[in-house]
Amino acid sequence: MTLGIALAATNADNYVDAVVAQARSVQEFGVGAVWFGQRMDYDSPTLAAIVGREIPGLQVGTSAIPVVGRHPLIVSAQAQTAQAATHGRYHLGLAVGSTLVADAFGTQFDRPIARLREFLTVIGQLLDTGTAEFHGELLTAAPPLPTAVPGAQPRTPVLVAAMGPQALRVTGELADGILPYLAGPKTLSENIVPTLTRASATTPRVVAFVPAVVTADVEGTRTHAVDRLSFYERVPSYRRVIDLEGASRAADLALIGDEETVAAGIRRYYEAGATEVVLTSTDLASPADELRTWALAGQLAAERTTAATV
Repeated sequence: MTLGIALAATNADNYVDAVVAQARSVQEFGVGAVWFGQRMDYDSPTLAAIVGREIPGLQVGTSAIPVVGRHPLIVSAQAQTAQAATHGRYHLGLAVGSTLVADAFGTQFDRPIARLREFLTVIGQLLDTGTAEFHGELLTAAPPLPTAVPGAQPRTPVLVAAMGPQALRVTGELADGILPYLAGPKTLSENIVPTLTRASATTPRVVAFVPAVVTADVEGTRTHAVDRLSFYERVPSYRRVIDLEGASRAADLALIGDEETVAAGIRRYYEAGATEVVLTSTDLASPADELRTWALAGQLAAERTTAATV
């Protein structure tokens, strides 16, 4: 897949039904992948499994499940179940997490890079061998029964929402790629992609998540984006990449404008080293503008597919 849409339903009577309907619409526009964040309400691997099962051919992914407060045995079981349910179309996204997440679980957000390394090591063993034998400083995994799910093939890809140097090095060594968000083209090409590539034995996936909406109401949508995305400005990892890009607000990273403007912005991410782009916050403007955004995504996906086969 080369281009996807991150989905989230608002004001839904039934969240799962609403997201399935959204995903059908996205596929009808020619987009081949949808992604789901992990929040405090729904379970993202379950949601991805349902959507992928309901809509054959659609790639589904989670971006991203925090490792703090979770155990790799549980996440591996969720991921493999989703992979079997979708017949190999599931992509597991993980994140280091934050103090906010740790507080919700009543645990400590300490030694995040060490925890990420141990988590990726264990989940790699589970996915590769169907078991694990790991006794680390922060995690232990020694299942007494097999952990492989029949039908969970090919091996579930593991990606990490890594953007800092240490997380990128661990991810390059132990995972299949990254899921950067609010990291602009300059930051990708000059900081993130080189660090990741040096740590990777193979060519890593770089799945860039980019706020984007096609609209004629540029000023109003930008104002809405400032409000919607301001939360990320208070999170150190996002604040860092916003600053590296030379931006002052998270909303400065949003692609807002007509089809030509948004398409040009998306292409800059590919030129910066992104292997895939996922459009997020496509609901910043009107429902009609969201459909315009999905239509553009489908058009660009088709263009890239055609270019790849020539």
